[in-house]
Formats: sequence, structure tokens, C-alpha cells
Amino acid sequence: MGRFDGKVAIVTGGAQGIGGATARRLAKDGALVLVVDINEASAAANVDSIKKAGGMAVAMKGDVSKEDVCKAMVARAVREGGRLDFLVQNAYGGGSAVSGSALDVSSQAWDDGMNLLVKSLFLGAKYAVPEMRKAGGGSIVNISSVHGILMAPKAMVYETGKIAVIGLTRQMAIDFGPDKIRVNAIAPGHIVTENMKKGWDAHGNAEGKRFFELQYPVRRTGVPDDIANSVAFLCSEEASFVTGVLLPVDGGLSIQLQENILMDVVPYVREHPNMKFPYG
Repeated sequence: MGRFDGKVAIVTGGAQGIGGATARRLAKDGALVLVVDINEASAAANVDSIKKAGGMAVAMKGDVSKEDVCKAMVARAVREGGRLDFLVQNAYGGGSAVSGSALDVSSQAWDDGMNLLVKSLFLGAKYAVPEMRKAGGGSIVNISSVHGILMAPKAMVYETGKIAVIGLTRQMAIDFGPDKIRVNAIAPGHIVTENMKKGWDAHGNAEGKRFFELQYPVRRTGVPDDIANSVAFLCSEEASFVTGVLLPVDGGLSIQLQENILMDVVPYVREHPNMKFPYG
């Protein structure tokens, strides 16, 4: 018996990375999971891995920044499982077009970024909440970021969007709490997803990776399962009195003073001048 037996979940951006691990974890706990992603092949591959492990999952191709897709994914989940209990909103594409300051980003890139980072979460809730009401309640988990707490240069669209996710989460928690629908957000730190690992393998080295790890109190960076485990907790009855919360799952990165981090890593930098990174 799994703790989510009989439950139905949607995971957007559920093909790989954080979303992929979350889909696998919810399915492992017994939920039927609808994996929604623009990468149809990767979504199908993740669904196949879930089924091989004994879980239940269905793949759906779709861009959740589009209202018709959000409406259709909720309808599909209900059609497949007869109800909807969990909505995990994780999808984001990024890209060079949304990099830069207000001077660099085009109006179109701004709109595209906000549509996927923020509008998609509004649309997901708009169509999911009525079905959760029918089911007697539910849980929505929105994926924000440490970038919603701390700013990085030349990342205006992403930083603004991830801050907006936090506000949107709190507002939804107030609006839908009376319906027994809890809404929370997670702020991941540096998570080494499949794509991030490719970047490290291609452009980084072990010395550069260790430099990143030393900036975390727990002295490691994250993996997708770290976030998936937290999502599962927030969806569970163990979190039945938790709503409107931003949960940093970042190894303690966001609680440190920057000057202390720098002082901690200075000796390492001096001893390892050949560090390489996947970006920057």
C-alpha cells in the first residue's frame, strides 16, 4: 500500500530533472501521474520507466503557458484517473532570449518568460482547483527557486518570475484553504539534473564542482530526488497543516552571509586555479 494509492497527480515539466524525479516519486508512492512536457519523447521515456518500476503514469505533450493546454491536461488527468489530487507546477524552458537586464531583454522575451514562469501557474490552478474541490481537497506545489530569494545579475526575467511564484503561492493558499486545498512552493538550490550534468561533463571539472559544493553548508549540491522528496512530503497528510510556505531545499545556501561564503572558499580558490564550470 502506497500513501498516495488512489490519488491522481499532474507534474508539468515532468519529463526530466526535478519534474522527472517528482513524477517517479509520486508514482512510487501509488499515485497515477500525468507527465506533461513539451518534449514528447522524454516524457514518454519517463512514463515507461515509471511503468517498469510498477507505477502508473501517462504522458502528454503540451506547452503549459497556453490556456488550452492547461485546460486539456486537467481534463486528461480526470479522464485517466477519475479525479485530481495533486498539481506540481515545475515547467520552465529558459534560453538566451530571456537573459540580461531590462536593457537587454525584448518585450516579447519578457512576455514569453512571464507566461511560462507565472501565467502557467495561474492557469494550472484555474482549471485544477474545481476538480480538487470535487475530490474533497488537494495539494498544489509550485517550484520557485533560490533565485526567488536572492538575485543574480543579468537574470531579470527568471528572478522576477520566481519571486512572483512565491506571491502567487501565498495568495492561492489563502484563497483555496477553505476548500482543503493546500498551496506551497519549493525553492531549490543548485540541482544537478540530467542536463546540468551534461554541462558539467562537457565544460566543468571536479575542482569546479567542488567549488560549488563548498558554498553550501551541507557541502554538496542537490540532486532531483532532493526536490522530489520534498514535493511528496508537501502532498502528503504529514503536511496537512502546511500551506502558503516557501520551503528552501537548498542545502542551506540561502541562509548564509555572502562575505562568509567568500572567506570560506578563498583558500580553495588559491589551491585550485584550474577550476572549470559549465557556465559563467
